[in-house]
Amino acid sequence: MFYVCSMTDLHVVWFKRDLRVHDHAPLLAAVASGAPVLPLYIFEPGFWALPEHSRRQFDFLMESLQSLDEALKARGSALCLRVGEATQVFADLHKRHGIAAIHAHEETGPQWTFDRDRAVQRWAVKAGVALREQPQNGVIRRLNGGEGWARRWESQMLAPRVKAPDSLQPSTVSAGEWPIAEDFRLPADSCPKRQPGGRAEGVELLRSFIAARGRRYRTAMASPQSAEGACSRLSPHFAFGTVSIREAWQAAARARTDLALDGDSTFAASLDSFLARLQWHCRFIQKLDDQTSIDSRNLLATPDGLRDIVTDGDPRLEAWIHGRTGFPFLDACMRSLNQTGWLNHRMRAMVMAFAAQHLWMDWRQPATRLAALFTDFEAGIHYPQAQSHSGAAGAGIPRIYNPVKQSLDHDRDGDFIRRWVPELAALPATHIHAPWDAPKSELAKAGIVLGQTYPMRIVDHMAAAREARDRLYASKAAPARSDGSSPSLSGSQRTATTSPRQSKARPRTAPHQLAFDLQMPEPAESSRSPAM
Repeated sequence: MFYVCSMTDLHVVWFKRDLRVHDHAPLLAAVASGAPVLPLYIFEPGFWALPEHSRRQFDFLMESLQSLDEALKARGSALCLRVGEATQVFADLHKRHGIAAIHAHEETGPQWTFDRDRAVQRWAVKAGVALREQPQNGVIRRLNGGEGWARRWESQMLAPRVKAPDSLQPSTVSAGEWPIAEDFRLPADSCPKRQPGGRAEGVELLRSFIAARGRRYRTAMASPQSAEGACSRLSPHFAFGTVSIREAWQAAARARTDLALDGDSTFAASLDSFLARLQWHCRFIQKLDDQTSIDSRNLLATPDGLRDIVTDGDPRLEAWIHGRTGFPFLDACMRSLNQTGWLNHRMRAMVMAFAAQHLWMDWRQPATRLAALFTDFEAGIHYPQAQSHSGAAGAGIPRIYNPVKQSLDHDRDGDFIRRWVPELAALPATHIHAPWDAPKSELAKAGIVLGQTYPMRIVDHMAAAREARDRLYASKAAPARSDGSSPSLSGSQRTATTSPRQSKARPRTAPHQLAFDLQMPEPAESSRSPAM
């Protein structure tokens, strides 16, 4: 039996990147109103038109929305789905049913979402509809100064999780039709080993990580092969909000305390690293609010035109993004990313640095193409890291990774290479890292013809590294433009630039090649790593 509502008493819960009923303050606030509750998700064509977004992300979203819909139905109300511009969707709902209030989490994403939310705020004021936004995960939109952020974040992590409501008072609003990817012109995107979405998947990843998988977190996260199982793999669930940061933090904190009391210092230390990484995860997304041009402009003043501006179709860009550079370990990383939607932190740093340093491409277009491959894309983490490894975000010379040394360090036996670059599988470990140095007899025995069955290396990596270093030193000595401006190729253009705000309260551990998947640095390498 439906509740018959009067005009202007409908409370809308606007789900965005918070696809859960647990630890969801806006949902609980709407239920507490006693009015009919409309759980709403808006598919926005403009959002999915951004080049950073892809079919694999959309598919993860759809699985997560289906999980959310089931959870809401179990509490008396299906998820309402609409397609269109957010302000128009709200205007239509208000005209037809009357909206008293919109409840939502503050969102920190690409500039497009900032602009969208400002438009919704203007509409709400004009329409006389209350818009009640609440912070999520310690990330606060429009934070007036960075002082005390770490303290506020810790306070939010320690606060009790918000209990999922037992039931919702349903509205009479129709649920709507489920769209498909083709509605948004999202091309086919083969990602056969993509992580599945949905709340249950995220909760199981968290459970297995703190129960067993996380034991080797600190030691196994550097190699892409071992990181696959030893890392949390929660990053896409944080990106879409099927699991909250606070849920993960509290679960890991409890487990760390228990392990320490039991004398398991190794596992406890790994979880301690994970907890610290959670803070850095939020801290860097917070910076996206403080400096709104991260995805389109250099963070620090650097000379315009330092690197080559590239577009889709550039041979360097296409060879790099598809794993055809002729460097086996780097190609294995890129092919793995194409097929799985995930890559561990060190390899994300390496592939981006290779694009910027060895191939001398301006960071914007490679970063945009890379973003679309990540199921766990977070603008506030991805773009600062892309800039960091190209030298646009720091005063010093960025680290220039040697792809052969990285291969020897993290895949000495060549197992990862053989898994993802099968055309090299027959090469022995002594030659698989640098096939251009292999004797012709070994190549022939393995059925390899460089330039035919496997590409010749795209550059001499040692010579390219020296040239990049010389250019960077020269650029640091030259005066930069006072505004630090650079041409933008990013799909999400920002309209204003502000200065980053620095907080006196900082996390305990300095960031080291900040992980996309919440990984901590190896202590042995911290001194060689560029600061973020």
